[in-house]
Amino acid sequence: MKKALLFGITGQDGSYLAELLLDEGYKVVGVTRRVSTGNTSRISHIMDDPSLGLVEGDITDYSSVLRIIEQTNPDEIYNLAAMSHVGTSFNQPILSIDVTCTGCLNILEVLREHSPHTRFYQASSSEMFGDAITERDDDKFQDENTLFNPQSPYAIAKLAAHHATRLYRQSYGLHASCGILFNHESERRGGRFVTKKITKYIARLNQHFLSGGDVESAPKLHLGNLDAKRDWGHAEDYVRAMWLILQQDEPSDYVIATGETHSVRDFLVAAFDQIGVQDYTDFVVQDPRFMRPSEVPYLKGNASKADVMLGWKPKVSFGELVSRMVNYDVSELQN
Repeated sequence: MKKALLFGITGQDGSYLAELLLDEGYKVVGVTRRVSTGNTSRISHIMDDPSLGLVEGDITDYSSVLRIIEQTNPDEIYNLAAMSHVGTSFNQPILSIDVTCTGCLNILEVLREHSPHTRFYQASSSEMFGDAITERDDDKFQDENTLFNPQSPYAIAKLAAHHATRLYRQSYGLHASCGILFNHESERRGGRFVTKKITKYIARLNQHFLSGGDVESAPKLHLGNLDAKRDWGHAEDYVRAMWLILQQDEPSDYVIATGETHSVRDFLVAAFDQIGVQDYTDFVVQDPRFMRPSEVPYLKGNASKADVMLGWKPKVSFGELVSRMVNYDVSELQN
């Protein structure tokens, strides 16, 4: 039985990855931070699985990381822990660097000195590309060869961790790989992300109409840049790619993406359509408070390498993603 250690198990990706690894027959150990309120809601349905264990720790504390890795002796480590909200990173840049970059370095240092046999996955981000684009055959995209030009403290921290992983792989022979994941959402997405803000609002608006409310009395949804384009997939598909990356004989870095780009406006249209509203403009307000100091205008990944080397393709379409998220939030509010 293989053993996997997950930093960030209580997040969206961590919960789906834990499910996948348990299904694959792994013993899974998840690292959770000590907090005053419960933070395990996303994994509550698997908490009774005898192959799942939780340990308290802090990725920013080297001694904590060392103790956990020595005690668990994992075959694989997945680092999904990060200050993952791009907008928040502008207000908390030092914390973003500490958690996202230093945390990764702590794991790499422990592996180098104490556990060089352990395979390591680092969750890199498409935000590292910033406004950089590769243009070829009338197509615009980002792949493993596109230059990085990060546009937020979050992206800078992710890029530092990405390069650290590559450096430790090349310098110390670690089986250390990065998945450059483009935007991936799900029913379990945190409420501060734009996609979840939209789908939770749709659920409240649907309830408003069911209760006899009209357009004029409906609450408004405040958003930032509606023209930003993103490559959106489902987290279930993306954690499968994480696992496949660590099953390869040789470590490497992979772009994980759907190859499609849609604007926030497109997401709005698809989401409102789920409750039969054809025109969102009566309900949405562009709010300067939610505009970023530096914007990433366009992301569209080319995952050809993952297709060829991993046999990975996304299964959930953009339309199905939006539908699943809206229907989940509508159901949650009704229940």
